[in-house]
Amino acid sequence: MKTVYEVRQLLKKYGTIIYIGDRVSDLELMEEEVRQLYEMKLIEAREFQLAILILRQEMQLEKEKG
Repeated sequence: MKTVYEVRQLLKKYGTIIYIGDRVSDLELMEEEVRQLYEMKLIEAREFQLAILILRQEMQLEKEKG
């Protein structure tokens, strides 16, 4: 997993599609959903860590743009 798109695909696999329209809000909600998948033991620790890292990096980029 290397991109936000791949994180979206992971969430989609579990029936979660996120689109609010605000990029940062989308990323924050995606992070919460990934956290819940991990807490329910549906994804591995490595997958969880990668997804969170990708989402936080993207959030930082968006905030720097804004």
